[in-house]
Amino acid sequence: MDLEKSPQPAPPEGCLVVAIRIPVRIVVLLLVLPVRMAWDAMVVAGRFLRDTLLRPFGRALLWVAAPLGRAVVWLGRLVFVWPWVGLWRYVAVPAGRALARLGHVLLVLPSQWSYERVLTPLGHGIVWALRGFGALCGLLWRVSVLVPAGWLYRTLLTPAGRGIAWAVGGLWAGAVWVARGVWAGVAWAGRGVWAGITWVGGGLWAGATWVGRGARGVVVWGARGVGTLLWWVVVVPAVAVWRRVLAPVGRGVAVVAREIGAALGHAWRVAGYVSLAVGRFLGRLFRWIFVEPVLWAYRSVLTPLGHLVRDTFWRPVAEAARSVGRATRQALASARETARQTRADIRRALFGAPREPVPVSLSRPRSPARARPRIPVPAPERAAAGTPRGARRVTAVRTGRLPEGTGGRRGTYSR
Repeated sequence: MDLEKSPQPAPPEGCLVVAIRIPVRIVVLLLVLPVRMAWDAMVVAGRFLRDTLLRPFGRALLWVAAPLGRAVVWLGRLVFVWPWVGLWRYVAVPAGRALARLGHVLLVLPSQWSYERVLTPLGHGIVWALRGFGALCGLLWRVSVLVPAGWLYRTLLTPAGRGIAWAVGGLWAGAVWVARGVWAGVAWAGRGVWAGITWVGGGLWAGATWVGRGARGVVVWGARGVGTLLWWVVVVPAVAVWRRVLAPVGRGVAVVAREIGAALGHAWRVAGYVSLAVGRFLGRLFRWIFVEPVLWAYRSVLTPLGHLVRDTFWRPVAEAARSVGRATRQALASARETARQTRADIRRALFGAPREPVPVSLSRPRSPARARPRIPVPAPERAAAGTPRGARRVTAVRTGRLPEGTGGRRGTYSR
């Protein structure tokens, strides 16, 4: 199975397409080439302006506008936000809390006390009284109304109601018998009238049907004649004009429009290549005429001249300036030191020398029982202070400063 798509064969083209394609492409290329070159020139100029002017200007504007925006935001907060926040936080909220507490003390607590101590007992008493009054009224209602009404219903109203029901039933039966007779007469008369209407309507419908069939035949014959006339007078010439004139002209116009569109795309691409070549040539020409001479002058003339000026003029001047600066700083330092010593001498002459601070020992003093006299150490032994501890002990034993047999115990002597 071949997975690759086979190239589709190109549709056959007529001689008209081949004859139109080359001139149209030449004319369109001559018309599109200046437009494409002008477009490419505007694109290059726009990129140059964007990179050299608009982008740095935008960055500088942003660099300036960002602190300004932050300052405006800070000022807006300072003027519009922070005062209201402080007013709400430090005035309105404490005032509201104080008013709530005051209202609770002045309204809620008295209302609660009056509800619990006054209104609740009063309500219970009123309910108890109403319950007693309701019980009394119920007893009176039962004795004065319900018992007499029950006796009246059982002894008088029930027999009267049964008699009235028997009389009404007889009257309804007579009315039903009379209504049935009347309905039978009306139905017999209605059937006779409907039969007459049906006979007359059938005759009228037969006549109208005969007349309608004749009129339909006339209308159909006339419509067929008019349709045949319109077919041969209008439709057949219009179809002939469409097939013989409009369709070929439309195909030709479509071919010309398609070729013009293809020629525009081809010319735009070719003009792009031409414009690119012209731009590269102009760029190289600009480089050869301006850039290369400027670079040669910078590298061959300005750079050695700058090095010469730097080595022969700027460096000696800079060294001299640094030397002068160092000498000036040293002179100023010596002048400050002299002024400081002069102020110290004047202060000492006027107020005397300052008292030396007394050294304070931070070690715990020894008791008289444990205190031992210090043995002075001669100069040779002080010179040998850098020797190890054992060598110093041997030297002390040999010179008689440390008696033998002490074993070098701590606290036997001190230098």
